[in-house]
Amino acid sequence: MRSCLFFKCFPRYGVSRHLGKALALILGLAVSVPPVQAGGPVTVLALGDSLTQGYGLPQEDGLVPQLRRWLAEQGIAAEIVNGGVSGDTTAGGAARVGWSLTREVDAMIVALGGNDLLRGIDPDVSRANLDAILREAEARDVAVLLVGMRAPGNFGADYKARFDAIYPELAETYGTLLAPDFFAGLGEGDPASLQRFFQRDGIHPNATGVARIVAALGPHVADLIAAVEAGMPK
Repeated sequence: MRSCLFFKCFPRYGVSRHLGKALALILGLAVSVPPVQAGGPVTVLALGDSLTQGYGLPQEDGLVPQLRRWLAEQGIAAEIVNGGVSGDTTAGGAARVGWSLTREVDAMIVALGGNDLLRGIDPDVSRANLDAILREAEARDVAVLLVGMRAPGNFGADYKARFDAIYPELAETYGTLLAPDFFAGLGEGDPASLQRFFQRDGIHPNATGVARIVAALGPHVADLIAAVEAGMPK
């Protein structure tokens, strides 16, 4: 398999989009999250794709479990619900956000767009889908942290500029918190030097890579939780 670090080429990304996974997510959201009590922990839905779901990793090494541990180490009480579905695009997220935002959810992390990039989807389509997700959250008074993705140069400078602009512009429009780049925690460097943070496919981070991503993303999530707590009880 070719190494495709940082979307430099386009193999299958989060390919498991089986109905069973979707049903499992529905059931998990419906029955695994206890109702929020006034003054209780904030419940955060992490809406994403395989990067959120923890593709290729032992369960404890995925993004959500590592984020839970990071928050606990900071003394922050929160329940993070894994709403990652491998292979999901922004369209998939828009299609399921309505039933994913159960009454227990106080806040949402939106980390979608990687599969749109891999498929070369028109940035206007991706923008419309993310806009629909944010409108749904706004209608339900759910606070949002929007996590950006950065397009590679494969489709040209115009495509990259249009795609990269989606996240900061939507965050400004809806007044959401913004983490500009999902992979920011990995730092800068040539693909060879960063390969140690990725699985063999060159797309999905390994446990060490996830830890670095969480270290950079965690403070943004802490800000999201603090914003919700300032307005509690729900």
